[in-house]
Amino acid sequence: MPSSTAPVRTELTAATALRCVVVDDEDLARQRIVDLLEAEPRIRVIGTCSHGAEAVETIPRLEPDLVFLDVQMPDLDGFGVIDSIGREQMPPVIFVTAFDHYALRAFETAAVDYLLKPFDRERFQRAVDRALERFRRVKVEELTRAVDDLRGLGLVEPEGHHTDRLVVRQGGTVHLIKIEDIDWVEAARNYVRIHCGAEVHTMRETMTKIEERLDPERFVRIHRSTLVNVDRIRRIEPGYGSESRLELEDGTKLMISRAYRRGQVRRLLEDFD
Repeated sequence: MPSSTAPVRTELTAATALRCVVVDDEDLARQRIVDLLEAEPRIRVIGTCSHGAEAVETIPRLEPDLVFLDVQMPDLDGFGVIDSIGREQMPPVIFVTAFDHYALRAFETAAVDYLLKPFDRERFQRAVDRALERFRRVKVEELTRAVDDLRGLGLVEPEGHHTDRLVVRQGGTVHLIKIEDIDWVEAARNYVRIHCGAEVHTMRETMTKIEERLDPERFVRIHRSTLVNVDRIRRIEPGYGSESRLELEDGTKLMISRAYRRGQVRRLLEDFD
């Protein structure tokens, strides 16, 4: 069954990395940063620049997520690069320089970090970690705003109401899952696994909370760890002892525990007799 999930935005995940440009007029210094970044799987170097004018042309064209920017360069220094591109358009910056007296001005530009040459691998790693943490926070804020916008448009129901969609955040992507596409839901400790045909989405939620948000006329609890879409049930089979089991349209077989053989489940059993 094809899935109708719709990604709202795809950003940094385990399989993607921050796109980075390195700007430094000294060849050895520039190459050292590139070499250090090659050992960092979460950042990918997409361009290097040897002077400020080249950076002003390259950064808007490549649109990197992060820039390592030398402060002191001939003709156009690091601050001149930022002024030329514009602070609103400039990606987050890690300044690199041999002179500490630029530090205050650097942080006035909201720099991620300030690397003072010569720096060791440990100090470099702290700067990288700081950049990744800032990026993660920005993405969380963007996802929160996206969900709030969807709620404002009436596409996502407030929690505690029966809804026609579930919002699942995975990595940097928001999936909108139509309730009608869900086959069944299973508990997995502090998460639930939502089965939609061949796709399975993991959501940090309890079974009780999910059950409260789903229409009880459409979804029934057949086990403490299982909710099933009644429209997906092909047949119910008598079981041994106190348990029965049902089979879904795709062949999946699920147990009906004795504790849930009452109410709506009992009506289901009567309908299939």
